[in-house]
Amino acid sequence: MSISVDNNISQTGHSESFDGLQFPTEIHFISGLPRSGSTLLSAILRQNPRFHATMSTPVFGLIQRLLEGMSRNELASFISQQQKKDLLLGVFAAYYQPQIQQGQLVIDTSRMWCAQLPLIDQLFPQAKVICCVRNVAWIMDSLERLVRSNPWVISGLFADFSESATVYDRTQKLGQNQYMVGMAYNALKEAYYGEYSDKLLLVEYDLLTNQPTETLHKIYNFLGEAPFEHNFKHVEYDEPEFDSKLGLPGLHKVRKKVEFVPRNTVLPPDLFEKYDKLSFWLKSS
Repeated sequence: MSISVDNNISQTGHSESFDGLQFPTEIHFISGLPRSGSTLLSAILRQNPRFHATMSTPVFGLIQRLLEGMSRNELASFISQQQKKDLLLGVFAAYYQPQIQQGQLVIDTSRMWCAQLPLIDQLFPQAKVICCVRNVAWIMDSLERLVRSNPWVISGLFADFSESATVYDRTQKLGQNQYMVGMAYNALKEAYYGEYSDKLLLVEYDLLTNQPTETLHKIYNFLGEAPFEHNFKHVEYDEPEFDSKLGLPGLHKVRKKVEFVPRNTVLPPDLFEKYDKLSFWLKSS
């Protein structure tokens, strides 16, 4: 299966009025798998003053809570579909008001946007979704390294010690539907095989780190944006307070130089082999 790309996107740079607020008509999303380069990509893109990009934001969670509040209760019948749309747009408008006032193009990040392509299409028909992907075995390896680097606490990725006793427990739990890797993986499959797959651009972590110039060129073409000369030798991003609270220091820290660093896996051979087979986007391309 191939993911088609439509580069004929209008770049008017204007905003539309919304009850005294402003929201961007040009907004895009970063989604995909964890530990696959989304923070690195955001750090690179934000070098361009036209773009506003960060690690995962609270926006998806706010949208999710609003949808829950506007469904399955006795008062939901009083909210029309247009009112629901306006309320959701209001979240984007309020959260990104400073960036909108500066005329920046907003790129919001959440692993779960892949599971909300029908909603994205209704709210922002021209929006595109950049999906960061990586061999799942190396995703598990990366998370395992972070857990081992801080043996003094139980990571916030797990509910208790029983879920994180051994590397087998940890990888099994992370791969389950409601946990970090499994949930993002299922959302990606939904988007990839769904009716809005033309909105997707899959960006391989290995290509981003091995060929950053070529990869960014493809991303700019996908977004319909003018080229920008990035500095791949001096990239900065870090969220030490957030990562410490999660019990995973360094989770969102990126190296200054964009480069591929080969290494041996810390996973046992049977575990690596198990997750090495899950790159469905390569098999169906």
